[in-house]
Amino acid sequence: HVALFASSQKWEVEHPQTLFAWEGVCIWIPCTYKMPVKDANLHILLYQKYEFNNDTKDFTGTVLYNNTEIGSSPSKDGRVTFLGDRNSNCTLEILEMRESDRGQLGLRMISGTNKWMEHIYLNISSKCTRDTAPSECMRGTAPKTPFSPSVKLPSEIKASESATLTCTLNYVCPRYPIHLEWSLKDPQISSVSNFTSYSVKNVYTESKLTFQPKWTDHGKNVTCRVLHLTNVLSENTVRLDVKHIPQLTIEVNSTEVMVGGSVNMTCQVTSSNPEHSPVSWVKNGDPLQNQTPTLILSEVTKDMSGKYRCQATNDLGLGLSEEVALTVLFPPEPSRVHIYHPPAKEEQSIELVCDSLASPRATNYTWYHNEKEVPGETQEKLLIPKVSLRHAGTYSCLAENRLGRGQTKEKAELDVQFIQNPTRIREGDSVTVACHYNSSNPKVTSYKWKPPGSGDEITPGMLRIQNVAWNPEPISCAACNEWCSWASPVSLNVHYAPRDVRVRKVNPQSPEIRAGEPVLLRCEFSGSHPAEVRFFWKKNGNLVQEGRDLSFSPVSPEDSGSYHCLVNNSIGDTPSQTWYLHVLYAPRRLRVSISPGDSIMEGKQATLSCESDADPPVSQYVWFDSSNRDLHFSGQKLRLEPLKVQHTGSYRCQGSNRLGKDVSPPSTLTVYYSPETIGKRVALGLGFCLAVCILAIWGMKLQKKRTPLSEGPQSQGCHNPMMDDSVSYAILRFPEADTPRAGDAGTSATQGPSPNNNDTVTYSVIQKRHVGDYENVTPSCPEDDSIHYSELVQFGAGKRSEAKEDVEYVTLKH
Repeated sequence: HVALFASSQKWEVEHPQTLFAWEGVCIWIPCTYKMPVKDANLHILLYQKYEFNNDTKDFTGTVLYNNTEIGSSPSKDGRVTFLGDRNSNCTLEILEMRESDRGQLGLRMISGTNKWMEHIYLNISSKCTRDTAPSECMRGTAPKTPFSPSVKLPSEIKASESATLTCTLNYVCPRYPIHLEWSLKDPQISSVSNFTSYSVKNVYTESKLTFQPKWTDHGKNVTCRVLHLTNVLSENTVRLDVKHIPQLTIEVNSTEVMVGGSVNMTCQVTSSNPEHSPVSWVKNGDPLQNQTPTLILSEVTKDMSGKYRCQATNDLGLGLSEEVALTVLFPPEPSRVHIYHPPAKEEQSIELVCDSLASPRATNYTWYHNEKEVPGETQEKLLIPKVSLRHAGTYSCLAENRLGRGQTKEKAELDVQFIQNPTRIREGDSVTVACHYNSSNPKVTSYKWKPPGSGDEITPGMLRIQNVAWNPEPISCAACNEWCSWASPVSLNVHYAPRDVRVRKVNPQSPEIRAGEPVLLRCEFSGSHPAEVRFFWKKNGNLVQEGRDLSFSPVSPEDSGSYHCLVNNSIGDTPSQTWYLHVLYAPRRLRVSISPGDSIMEGKQATLSCESDADPPVSQYVWFDSSNRDLHFSGQKLRLEPLKVQHTGSYRCQGSNRLGKDVSPPSTLTVYYSPETIGKRVALGLGFCLAVCILAIWGMKLQKKRTPLSEGPQSQGCHNPMMDDSVSYAILRFPEADTPRAGDAGTSATQGPSPNNNDTVTYSVIQKRHVGDYENVTPSCPEDDSIHYSELVQFGAGKRSEAKEDVEYVTLKH
């Protein structure tokens, strides 16, 4: 930086120290400055290959830009454009860069006696394109390409961890756009971000590639290319160094082997970065003694079956191979039978399992009961759904696979316990109970029953119980002669449908249920026989779901309704009482309805109603106009009467209750003019226009009369006032349904009925006569003898009453 004849303060200039480009492109030089003294007369010169002349105390060289010469272009060849200002910006743009432009540029800034020279270095690439022959490149006639972009890698790249690669080219110019492209195109790429800097510190184009590398990406090449449109200008390739744990594979000669055979397994480390430790082996997660890449299993036994892996470690961690499942084959071993769960009771189910170890698993089983084969039973499990006395005895089995058939080792004894129960009874049935005895001396003369009144004795020793209850007391009988002998009480096994079915609200605990809360309803009952039950839920009589609990997560207003649950067993189903789900919610679905319609004529009445859905109902309303102003009305219906055009606009309402509030979307009300208003406004406008025209014509006549005669080139004559009888007429007619309106001039006209009440037309007429201002002077221009009409058709349909005509004449003479 050089300052000449400067004050004690220095210039402050900022720009990139070095700028890069290549032949044929433009270059953008961002620059800012601050001069010692503010001066609007700032002169800018840009030198190339310059030097300082001690004699003239100034710089000499090739001038690329000079704005000090008045009357000539600052840039002689049009390559340089100064994009700055006289305040702080000194940005430059140079077009069509040449290899000869390489080197220092001198930015000369002069403000009064303050002078400054700023050095800017240009680095122009002389690199030829890839397709250029070496000889052509040496001659300097081949096209040039930019410098290769720089690619920055992270200090360490690990597999499965996010990594960011940065590609940068120190070049930006708006007239020659470039972009950077990566060769790595894989779904693993999570993002590619591009950035362009025009800073005075540095200009550059940058692209960042963020991805998650795999271990297979280790050693791959990644290329960043510089493109202009679709043309590749230059590129740079880097090699990925992806750190990863050891990657191992296992090769095995066979995964199935007979007992006594041999198996060889070989472990290979396909990749490891950094280097790995020696290979070791594990079986079912437990380490083996072998520490070599090859595992040899000879004289294989049954317990050698399992899952094998090999492993190795490096600085990043432990690497494991895929599991290899080794299966040792052998025929079924001697079998044994297990019973789940003895002892067996009559009418209950029982399961027997044949236990025989085999590889592969046994595919066929033979069952024996008391040494006799059970026909049709070939599965591992033997299920007896209802045990009876005939099922008691000894059970055994034989297992079989493709290698052979096993033997029987242990048998199992099934003991069936028999319990005499009364016949099953349903609630409401009629039951007959008989009282029996073995012997009696003297003979039995009567019978007694407990509890008394349990039923009706239809014959001696026979008791009929009508409509048996679901919970009857045990019944006992006695046979009597001189003495009575009582039998042990018998309990009636009465089956009944579920009882006391009810709905219980589990959540929430509060008595109110609000929309958005989780709600849990549970179906409960006091008893059922049999105990196996199913639950069903109904809403408003329609089936909702099956299950004991009915949950809403969360509950909505649409869930409100009458619910009841049903509990079902083999006897029947019992419904609960209706339980009403009452969901409270803030106002929603607000809308403004307009009656009688959205488009209404002025003078009528409009009713705006705020419709909403809320529980509890909306307690307060607020109305807003199209400017969001509060109309200070709190009712549900807003009445506008009489309507005016100013009422046109959109309206919104807000409804609130104790749970919240909501605002409706805007509804638009359109108020249009009535036919009377349209007619009055059109007539008033036309009358005003006609009056303006008449006054304009009258003014032109007066101006023409005042013009001196000497101004015209024609011969003069005597003015004949008798000939000045030009007349201008203005006729206005306003048919109205009411009384006629007086004209502006105050002149009454003949009144009469309108010739046509349906299509009324109003004309205004302006007419000029063919008489000159002077009787012996011929006008230089022919007079306009046309008649001008202005026509107004009365709007509005329907029959109108007869109207009077008001005709006004305005006569002007001079």
